[in-house]
Amino acid sequence: MEWRMKWFWLMGQRSFLAVLFVINLLGTFYGFYWYKNQLNWTEPKYLNIFVPDSPTASAFFCLVLLCYLFYRRSPLLEAFASITLFKYGIWAVIMIVWGGWLDSRPFFESLTWQHWMLIGSHLAMALQALLYAPYYTYRWREIMIVGGWMLLNDALDYLLDIHPWLAPSLEPFDHIVGYFTLLLSLSTLLLFAIFSMLPCPYRRWEYQTWFWAGK
Repeated sequence: MEWRMKWFWLMGQRSFLAVLFVINLLGTFYGFYWYKNQLNWTEPKYLNIFVPDSPTASAFFCLVLLCYLFYRRSPLLEAFASITLFKYGIWAVIMIVWGGWLDSRPFFESLTWQHWMLIGSHLAMALQALLYAPYYTYRWREIMIVGGWMLLNDALDYLLDIHPWLAPSLEPFDHIVGYFTLLLSLSTLLLFAIFSMLPCPYRRWEYQTWFWAGK
């Protein structure tokens, strides 16, 4: 248990949080740049808020880290960050691997260095969501708000076809991808609802709240 205490102490240090903030901020900017073509293509433009899923998730996490750097917390931002980081991190990895598996070429030939970079970065997103879960102070109200947003996002993605672009080998199965995405959303909500109910001494209750009282 001593190593665990040291690890959670390290994750709460301002220098560690600052480095993590910069890394995630750079990743967020790159993520929005990655979506530039799909954002330009999407019509009507107000739907663009639902298009860049992963960089939006990492942007929420940046805001959470920024709060912690100033000894503040926002249960609503924590809920958005943790739940969406995990969901879209896992989703992207599975879609890349699934697309490579269905490709007519051998698996390792079908994936480029960019695919492997995306796999690594999205696994890191999901890992961050899990590692910082013991810090978070959100409860059922915040989970329900995030759940409503995610399910609306899923519905628009697959009813209006504004989901992240899939590999050509996956396009014929986009309806299956839609069902999988809904199942992943519900599973992620359940997982982090369970996390929120677990007693944990590391939750940042002592920090003043920003943006959302969370009472």
